[in-house]
Amino acid sequence: MFYREAGQFKTSYQADQAIFPIRQDLYAYIAFLAVAFIGVPLLASDYFLSTLMLPFLVLALAAIGLNILTGYAGQLSLGTGGFMATGAFAAYKLSTAFPDMHLIIVFLLSGLITAGVGIFFGIPSLRIKGFYLAVATLASQFFLIWMFNKFGWFTNYSASGVISAPPRTVFGDFYITGPQAAPVTKYLFCLSFVVLLALLAKNLTRSNIGRKWMAIRDMDIAAEIIGIPMLKTKLIAFAVSSFYCGIAGAFWAFLYTGSVEPLAFDVNRSFQVLFMIIIGGLGSIMGSFLGAAFMVLLPIFLTNAPHMVGVEISVSTLSHLEAMVFGVLIIFFLIVEPHGLARLWQIFKEKMRLWPFPH
Repeated sequence: MFYREAGQFKTSYQADQAIFPIRQDLYAYIAFLAVAFIGVPLLASDYFLSTLMLPFLVLALAAIGLNILTGYAGQLSLGTGGFMATGAFAAYKLSTAFPDMHLIIVFLLSGLITAGVGIFFGIPSLRIKGFYLAVATLASQFFLIWMFNKFGWFTNYSASGVISAPPRTVFGDFYITGPQAAPVTKYLFCLSFVVLLALLAKNLTRSNIGRKWMAIRDMDIAAEIIGIPMLKTKLIAFAVSSFYCGIAGAFWAFLYTGSVEPLAFDVNRSFQVLFMIIIGGLGSIMGSFLGAAFMVLLPIFLTNAPHMVGVEISVSTLSHLEAMVFGVLIIFFLIVEPHGLARLWQIFKEKMRLWPFPH
């Protein structure tokens, strides 16, 4: 009975298309943010923040970027890892070349540089689509990782090729990167960025450009007939998606691992982010968060579940079991619920709105 919209009248199209058309959704969102910004830092341990929350937030940001391109614009991409690597190395070069530049500006510029790279590799999308576009973006993945490994300029000619993120502060003496940075500080900084960028992505998908993306996704020939510029719209999708993935890559290197290395952004990372939006839900910002949470929590569950029942399983067997479970779940969601966990959450809310009356 608590989830009702009785008495909440919509008198305009703007009110009907609001992000939170029902007040209960807005209240729940505010409560969730209060828990994330206040409850988690106060109650969670450093281990929980460093090993669970940080990778979850970073991968959710990368999933939002890929969901914009694949879920909303309908352009299949397998180059997410390469774009994340571009953002990581761009942030490293900017922070070392301009040590006085503010860290937030470094992250934003790294995203813009990655957006430019995404536009370049998105040019073939005008002539090819589907599987062929996925192969083209996969080529960009291998090319970018090869380039960062091949040319020492990107690593400042480090002998090992693995470089550490330089320690930087924001808002005074609060270290965000480096060994001096506290996990709670990194978590709050990353959470603030992710919340703002998620709201920006949600509004973008509800805007004019978002409707153009979805028109191209649903039927590109009809979209072109009614006057939607194909190349411009697709390149904007590649740019925005790469911008998000670039910032996610910079966060992964600077906030999570503390090191910038191409191996962390290989093709497995691209497939991991793709699996997130398939399981979480294509064309859904919420689905990006659900998919990222699922991908972060499932390996932990598979690792600890055998010990709970007194069964000992080797690490190699667990890794194979994890891959098998992911494969089965992807097939399950593609067949049973193509819109993923986000659709299941939507169905649950619809049932709550009608409870206790029958359907």
